[in-house]
Amino acid sequence: MQTSPSSSRRVVITGIGAVTPCGNSATETWAALIAGRSGIARVTRFDPTGCAAQIAGEVKNFDPARVLPKPLQPRGPSGEPVTQALTPKDVKKFGRFTHLGVGAAVEAYADSGLDAVRSALVPDRMGVNLGVGLGGLPEMEAMHDTWKAGGYRKISPFFIFQIAPNLLAGQVSLLLDFRGANMSVASACATSGHALGEAAAAIMRSDADVMLAGGAESTVTPLAIGAFAQMRALSTRNDDPARASRPYDRDRDGFVLSEGAVVFVLEELEHARRRGARIYAEFRGYGASADAYHLSSLAPGAEGSARSMRAALARAKLTPSEIDYVSAHATSTPTGDGEEAAAIANVFAENKAQLNVSAVKSMTGHLLGAAGAMGVLAAVMAIHRGIVPPTINLEHIDPACGDLGLNVTANTAVRRKVRAALANSFGFGGTNASIVVAQP
Repeated sequence: MQTSPSSSRRVVITGIGAVTPCGNSATETWAALIAGRSGIARVTRFDPTGCAAQIAGEVKNFDPARVLPKPLQPRGPSGEPVTQALTPKDVKKFGRFTHLGVGAAVEAYADSGLDAVRSALVPDRMGVNLGVGLGGLPEMEAMHDTWKAGGYRKISPFFIFQIAPNLLAGQVSLLLDFRGANMSVASACATSGHALGEAAAAIMRSDADVMLAGGAESTVTPLAIGAFAQMRALSTRNDDPARASRPYDRDRDGFVLSEGAVVFVLEELEHARRRGARIYAEFRGYGASADAYHLSSLAPGAEGSARSMRAALARAKLTPSEIDYVSAHATSTPTGDGEEAAAIANVFAENKAQLNVSAVKSMTGHLLGAAGAMGVLAAVMAIHRGIVPPTINLEHIDPACGDLGLNVTANTAVRRKVRAALANSFGFGGTNASIVVAQP
């Protein structure tokens, strides 16, 4: 099923996988989003007593070594079908971000239907780009304690496998026999937005026909929460976790740190059509920019973010009036939400009255390296299902956001036709990614 090179190759999304605080699959996660159900609770991975922020979005009841409903047939080096995403030995070998990421990747692959035609596929034309923002921070903290207590002989021989960000992409490639480009992006909270954009670009330029792309993160640790809390970036609404993440609300006080993974199968359009694939949406455009302003704050009016949105629209060959939904980066920080909202109002000035905007971080919290892909999931499913997920916990809209005239889809999902949607993700260092998806 190899496709000949073309300068006008189109990319579609044919598979989705997710492991998030709102559910252990894409289906469960989407059901929670449209129901407006939060995945935020008090931290259980460690005792947060004494920390200003004691809440997080943890993935719950996820078994990385679960038996798959149906064996997969990639027939890689082992020649055996895949019956588990990870074996119990693999679980010990890899860090938690890899556990979550492999789970989401295997779900996306199975969801795509590629396995049914695997014998006709060319492994060299199938690649992986899975981003991770911080890598194996929980494992670093734990191994440092082990070394301090027991010396060098107590350091695990698997430690490097546990912490290296690219080991997620490497394990997915090995497990599913994807022999094309294999890489990992790290650009803070824009990580998986960039991973998706660069993966789509590889297909467009004919370096691949299929790419598994997205991101994963697991940094619910004392050091990570403690450090973000010291920066005064986190919500301290510890007595009411489900209502703590509240983008655009007058009383928002910071984001909620979360963990999770979201992965997509991106595929060249004709390659997908020939095998009769279900197509969720078309990947139409990708824009990336730098603020060149501040390491942790958006530029005034989110000028750099506006440039990434305009670049994505230009690549998609769509006008702002053809976008029906913006899946916003909005994290629930006091300044960031307003700056992004101003940029959205600027870019979509001609149709903001007809535009829906929403922030799913109000339910999932902030998945850091997986946040961009989480926003794209909301955009893709809004197109596929005709439902825009809400921004929950929005009780009193901040005038700085409300006066812009944006419809931020307060508290309840909205049924509507979504022809095209744009998803934003921005990160420390002033890095921005915007992605446009549309009906195929």
